[in-house]
Amino acid sequence: MAACQDANTPAAPQPAGERTLSSAGSCSDYGVNDGPAARSPRNANYLIDVRLEPEDRSLRGRERIRWRNISGHPTSELQFHLYWNAWRNADSTWLRERRLGGNRNVPRTDAWGWTDVRALRVARGGVAERVDDLTSRIHFIAPDDGNTADRTVIAVPLPAAVTPNETIEIDLEWSAKIPRPFSRTGFIADYYFFAQWFPKLGVLEDAGWNTHQFHSGTEFYSDYGTYDVRMTVPRGFVVGASGGEYNVENNADGTTVHRFTGEDIHDFAWTASPLFLERTQTFEHPSLPKVKMRLLLQPEHAGQEARHFAATAAALKYYGEWFGAYPYRCITIVDPAFQSVSGGMEYPTLFTAGTRWLAPIGVTVPEAVTVHEAGHQFWYGVVGSNEFEHAWMDEGINEFSEARANEAAFTPNYVVRRYFGGFIPWVFRDIRVTRQTDEGLANYTLQAESDAGATPSFRYWPSTGVNITYYKTALWLHTLERSLGWPTLQRSLSSYFDRWKFRHPQPSDFFQAVSEGAGRDMTPFFDEVYRSSNTFDYGVQELVSAEAGKDRFRTTVVARRFGEATFPVDVVTTFEDGSQKTEHWDGIDRRVIYVYDGSSRARSVQVDPRRILMLDVNYTNNSRTLEPRASQASLKWSLAWMAWLQDALLTYAFLV
Repeated sequence: MAACQDANTPAAPQPAGERTLSSAGSCSDYGVNDGPAARSPRNANYLIDVRLEPEDRSLRGRERIRWRNISGHPTSELQFHLYWNAWRNADSTWLRERRLGGNRNVPRTDAWGWTDVRALRVARGGVAERVDDLTSRIHFIAPDDGNTADRTVIAVPLPAAVTPNETIEIDLEWSAKIPRPFSRTGFIADYYFFAQWFPKLGVLEDAGWNTHQFHSGTEFYSDYGTYDVRMTVPRGFVVGASGGEYNVENNADGTTVHRFTGEDIHDFAWTASPLFLERTQTFEHPSLPKVKMRLLLQPEHAGQEARHFAATAAALKYYGEWFGAYPYRCITIVDPAFQSVSGGMEYPTLFTAGTRWLAPIGVTVPEAVTVHEAGHQFWYGVVGSNEFEHAWMDEGINEFSEARANEAAFTPNYVVRRYFGGFIPWVFRDIRVTRQTDEGLANYTLQAESDAGATPSFRYWPSTGVNITYYKTALWLHTLERSLGWPTLQRSLSSYFDRWKFRHPQPSDFFQAVSEGAGRDMTPFFDEVYRSSNTFDYGVQELVSAEAGKDRFRTTVVARRFGEATFPVDVVTTFEDGSQKTEHWDGIDRRVIYVYDGSSRARSVQVDPRRILMLDVNYTNNSRTLEPRASQASLKWSLAWMAWLQDALLTYAFLV
């Protein structure tokens, strides 16, 4: 691999001490809200210069990484992610897994993308530093599946080990071919979105390097640090990026350099387009810090600014009140271009939303995706979970938090169906979207046994992992809320957030926080919902209420555990005189029988009538009545059938 000598390659990054920060910029000033003091270990710090070449759809870059070994062991090699190589060839692990999950679309000939490292040097030793050119030692590894065709991870042996707490500097020169949209990155016309776009160090843990290949069903994991990035783009392009913009310089060749910086973040994404409409607004709250919200909006969505800002503010408000304050001074919302496949994704201090040209009031588009992605700033950006292995610690906790915030901020929320290619919406104002819908109950029940939550996320079956990562986690958190009470769960979550912000927690750390908040060991619960793929299904097996003498009735109730997982539930029998008998069943035995002798015949029985167990995969068998009558459940199903009938009639009317 020869060093890059191309004249268009940006100048090498200046050493950290030679770059100074001005007070100008769209974000007022950079960093966290309480000043420049480090909030994270800042052990992986990046200086990057990159140039966008629209003519051949490429990037050319150089970067300097100042990296400190914060593990307890020396390392004799470095490992880096080259994520864009997932689209270098059809046999990459990412594309193999996508086909395994059922997506067999063949990429266009101009869709491929890749990254080539052209030079890699390591400097160490302080003033009398030693510089080693390690370019010839670069080789690809596949630590997860041994796929020799996968080139998303490289390893570089070192001349001498980096000892604990030692700092080195790594210089890389690289080029990249920008793909047409793959996995939320690429180009459509003059719209560019760049995610996972630069060679990025893995995370060195006490057990060794944690540098997974790029998998189709999982996301990312990296260390915290500072980012100082200069992006050269054609003049007239609007640029949005992680952190805040510090200065803009025009070059004589018709390009512009945008410099963004960010502190205590663990990734950097950016976007560029000449079409963006830029809007700003400030989030203000009596007990939370101000945050400057910057929106980059597509022209066809002009008029939806207020809805994007309201949804972002809702996330900052409710997550801030419930868990802890957003710690940065700015946040950027990107409205992605049509068909760019870059919507609905999170990056530090920047996220992509997603809306429609026709976005009727009372339907949470763009609100739901905006709240969700803004919410990731807390459970992904501030708490640095390992999404390769424990994606539920971000996605699932955030799914739960988003559903709760949507319920608080955007009620009522109605069902919508879109017709004529998905463009024309029809809102069913008789059917409301419930919190359970937001938490994916229907999707979870279809694939509830596909994987145990404790399975490393990158090993989930590709097409079903989302139902366990997002929805099962949200539902068991909702179960905890209903069983422990929201004040208890809220204290647990805020304690966890405060304890692990700017750090890398493990599942055991989350479980410990919940047990501490609950005041008891919650291990049996987590054994069921996390370490097992068993399903919950409680119901009524039998209800008999027969005469047993003059004005006397004997009622027999058989409650049944149809699923394999266990959870304590109430069994409530209601009699014709309005009286009730409530039993607190531990839910362990396969069935339990209750017999009542009294002066009134039984009317109905319900298992878990307060719907504490949100994970029950078949709630329709939870009740039985001896006198069939209209109920809320039947009304709900009737309305659903009416919606489907209206759908069919509208389609038929159009066709004829």
